[in-house]
Amino acid sequence: MTAPAAQQSDRLLGVYRMPDILFVRGEGVELIDADGKRYLDFTSGIGVNALGHGSPIVRRAIERGLDTGLIHVSNLFRTAPAGALAEFLTERSGLDRAFFCNSGAESIEGALKFSRKWAKARGGPEKHRVVALKGSFHGRLFGSLAVTDRPGYREPYEPLMPGVDFVDPSDLAAVDRALSRERTAALLVEPIQGEVGVRPLSSAFLEAVREWTREREIALVLDEVQCGLGRAGTFFAHEPSGIRPDVICIAKPLGGGLPMGAVLMSEDIAGQLQPGDHGTTFGGGPLVSSVALAVLRVVGDPSFLDAVRSKGAALGARLERVAAARPGRIREVRGRGLIWGLEMSEPVAPLVGRALDLGLLLVPAGPNVLRLLPPLVVSEGEIDRATAILDEVLA
Repeated sequence: MTAPAAQQSDRLLGVYRMPDILFVRGEGVELIDADGKRYLDFTSGIGVNALGHGSPIVRRAIERGLDTGLIHVSNLFRTAPAGALAEFLTERSGLDRAFFCNSGAESIEGALKFSRKWAKARGGPEKHRVVALKGSFHGRLFGSLAVTDRPGYREPYEPLMPGVDFVDPSDLAAVDRALSRERTAALLVEPIQGEVGVRPLSSAFLEAVREWTREREIALVLDEVQCGLGRAGTFFAHEPSGIRPDVICIAKPLGGGLPMGAVLMSEDIAGQLQPGDHGTTFGGGPLVSSVALAVLRVVGDPSFLDAVRSKGAALGARLERVAAARPGRIREVRGRGLIWGLEMSEPVAPLVGRALDLGLLLVPAGPNVLRLLPPLVVSEGEIDRATAILDEVLA
């Protein structure tokens, strides 16, 4: 006998507030609950399901991977899919090496370790501090939480990893002062700050910090876990700036819904790492690597990215119209590609609940921002439907 949705959650740790809805199927940009009601999914599993639900590309890749019988062999042995995926990602990023893990937070943890080892080899033990940006979100493990600017998330678990300084990205002079040649190992930047309310950083900012970090032998680490891999309308979100970082962290859409993350890095940083310096049991397994490569070949296609930019422009224009009809209530529309935020003059939790009732799934970004993260395969018709529901929610 099947238990009701609420009863089925009784044994799950209560760290999420979940509505009393049980999803049983997914088709494209829609999720379907146990009663057959359809919902437009403008969360994408928080930016994960780039190709939507039930993607035939993901299905075929999983089936081909299962046909080999190789789901997991550990990183004690070589398999072809991880090597092919590393070749693809290093070629697209202009970086030299890839380390595969299981999540975005793990990719940040790896990047922090790799950057510190590289920096201390250059400047000695004092060159270990990390500079992160105010408004940042990099994860909930002890290292990634230490570089996350969310006091409410941090305080229950302090003391966290020491040696972290936060600086306001709107104050370039303050960023410059914070980057010490003698003490700073790494600067950690999200090209689009997602959890703080979808705040894109300018190309001018990225160009400036790239120049300063290069001059002072500081690793520039870009967190593209949410904004990378097509979400911003380019394969990597930092591409419009023309910079080459030292490290890129990616995850969310990488595994096509299967858990996967990666750290991409320069040869300079990779050269400091030896066998035993870091590890993972599951990272880069043959099945998930096969799926990731199939997903990235689609997402990385220039025509696919052109379509993301076109649909992103359409979504942005519709959101601007919604905002124009409610001056004062919607303070700002921000975004790029298919990651958008509506900054409201009120708490958004009730609006998310009302949208859910009307068949639209949204996710907050902080207390006052509605975030829209549709699958990258969303159609303009589905964008019209979603913004019509949003208009009704705000009416």
